[in-house]
Amino acid sequence: MSHNVLVVDDEPKLCDLLSSALSQNEIEVYTAGNGLQALAILEQEAIDLVISDWRMPGMDGPQLLAEVKLRYPHVPVIVMTAYSTVKNAVQSMRNGAYDYISKPFDIDELDITVSKALQFRDILCDNARMRAELDEHQHIDSLVGDSASFRRVLQAIDSVRESNATILLTGESGTGKEMVARAIHKHGSRADKPFVAVNCAAIPEGLLESEMFGHRKGAFTGAVADRVGRFMQADKGTLFLDEVGDMPLALQAKILRALQERVIEPVGDPRERKVDVRVIAATNKNLLQAVANKEFREDLYYRLNVFPIPLPALRERVEDITPLARHFAHNLGATAGKRISGFSPGALQAMARYHWPGNIRELQNCVERAIIVATSSTIQDSDLPPYLFSAQPGQGSALLAPGPGVPPDLEAALAEVEKAYILSALQQANGVQAAAAQLIGISERSFWYRLKKLDIHVDKIVR
Repeated sequence: MSHNVLVVDDEPKLCDLLSSALSQNEIEVYTAGNGLQALAILEQEAIDLVISDWRMPGMDGPQLLAEVKLRYPHVPVIVMTAYSTVKNAVQSMRNGAYDYISKPFDIDELDITVSKALQFRDILCDNARMRAELDEHQHIDSLVGDSASFRRVLQAIDSVRESNATILLTGESGTGKEMVARAIHKHGSRADKPFVAVNCAAIPEGLLESEMFGHRKGAFTGAVADRVGRFMQADKGTLFLDEVGDMPLALQAKILRALQERVIEPVGDPRERKVDVRVIAATNKNLLQAVANKEFREDLYYRLNVFPIPLPALRERVEDITPLARHFAHNLGATAGKRISGFSPGALQAMARYHWPGNIRELQNCVERAIIVATSSTIQDSDLPPYLFSAQPGQGSALLAPGPGVPPDLEAALAEVEKAYILSALQQANGVQAAAAQLIGISERSFWYRLKKLDIHVDKIVR
C-alpha cells in the first residue's frame, strides 16, 4: 500500500535527502519549507504522515503540530530535532507527536520509525471507519430514554423531521446534538441524500469561508485546485453546523445570505451557485447573550432559531442513565468481543449519583472503559473510573456545588468550571492529553480546541 508523506523543513537539502530515502519505499513525498506551506498542502492532498523540523521561521514545529492535531487528528507527526534538544522532543510527544528522530539521523532508524507511524495511522483510520459504520447503524437507536424531558425531544423530532425548516439544537457539550441531527435527517424526506457535518469551532477562521463555500484554483496562496464547499456537498441533503456560536462575524453575514437566498459564491469565483440544503445548527452557547454582546448577528440568530430544540443535560434526566448505560454496554460489549449482561446495583448507584459534566458522551466513554477492565459479564462498581466515587452525590465535582447567589457572568463562571475540569484531568493523566480527554468524556479534537480557547498551556502544568 502506497502512502503520502509530507516533509517540512526550511533546509531544502534535507528535504531532498528525506525525499530520496523515503521514495524507495513506495512513498510519495511532498515537501514544504515552513508550517504555513505545510498546512496548504495538507488542505489539498491526502497526507498520511507529517515529518517536521522543530525550529523553522514563521510557523515552527510546535505550532504546526498543534494545527495538525486539531485539523487532522488521524495524521501522525514525527518531529525532527537535534541531539542537544531532546527536551523539545519529549515535550512534542506530550503534545501529541507520534515520535521523534534526532539529527543527524540514521536512514535505517528513519525507515523503522516511518513504517511504524504509517502502520499506526492505518490502524487509526480502520478503527475510525469501523466506528463510523457502527455509529451509522446506532445513531437513531441511541436515542434512548423515557424521561419526560427526553420525551419532549423525541416529540420535537417527530414534528419537524419531514419539514425543511431550519433547526437550532441547544444544550451542553455531550448531550447528543449531532445524534439528534442525524436522527432528524434519517427520518426525514432527505434521508437518501448527503448528511454533511461541520464543526465551526474546529476550523481556523481563515479557512472557514473556503470550507463552507469552496474556492477556485488560484483564489489564494495554496489554492492549487478547485474545492467543493460543504454547502455544495450537502446539496439536496442536510448541512449540520455544529458549534455555530463560534463562527466569526464576517462569515455569519455570508451564511445568512446563503440561508436567505439559497445561493453561495465560492472564493475566487464571481458566479453564484444555487443550493438546496436543510440546515440544522447546534451550539452549547447562549446565543441570545452572544447577540447582546455583539458576538453573534441577531438576524442570523432568528434565521437559525426557526424550530428550536433544547437538549437536556444528563443530570436532568437521571432516570435515563441506567437504560443508556445498558444500551452502551450491549453495543460496545459486542464490539469488544465481550458479552455484558448488565451492571451491579453498586455500579448503577454510582452512575446515578454522579453529575456527568460530559453528559452522554462521558457516560459512553465510562461504560467503554468499564467493559475493557471488567472480568465478568456484570460490570461492578470497581470497574468504573475512580473519579465517579470522588464526587458528592449529584455532583461531578465540588466545583459544581451551589454557591451563594447567582454568578454575575455565567459564561465566565462556566469557563472557570470547564478549565478546572481540564486542569484536573491533565494532572490525573500526567499531561497526556488523549488520556485527559477520555477522562472527561470528550474527543481529543474537542480537548485541543478547549485548551486553545481557555489559554491552557500544558507544558506549564506538567513540568
